[in-house]
Amino acid sequence: MPIAMLLHGDGVRPDGASGGLDATTTICHRYTPPDQLRVFLATADIVVVAAGIPGLITGDMIKPGCAIIDVGINRITNPQTGKPKLVGDCHFESCVEQAGFITPVPGGVGPMTVAMLMKNTVLAAKKLATSSYVTSTLATPL
Repeated sequence: MPIAMLLHGDGVRPDGASGGLDATTTICHRYTPPDQLRVFLATADIVVVAAGIPGLITGDMIKPGCAIIDVGINRITNPQTGKPKLVGDCHFESCVEQAGFITPVPGGVGPMTVAMLMKNTVLAAKKLATSSYVTSTLATPL
């Protein structure tokens, strides 16, 4: 489920279970006009960016103290060395000065993605191993 939906959802579901966080969410994309993007970023407490444009978000665009989760991963040529370099969608050097929290690229959300993929793979394998589908399929002669 998209993070915007998780943040936006009602705090309590009808069954009493915890729902979303009752947050006001705004979704922008790579074609949001730059002046509008600045308006939204200037008031955002949490910024999750995954637009695929290196350096799209700069420090002068964000609200001081906001949390930035940079999901973008872009391969660019390092101007100093001429070698390939991985960067996010935020200009890290300028954003780190303004943001309260920021995930680096590389090394930010990537390791968490791998960890959750492994966790879900193990859970799926356990569920499959205990299901009747596996036992009936394995017991059937080929």
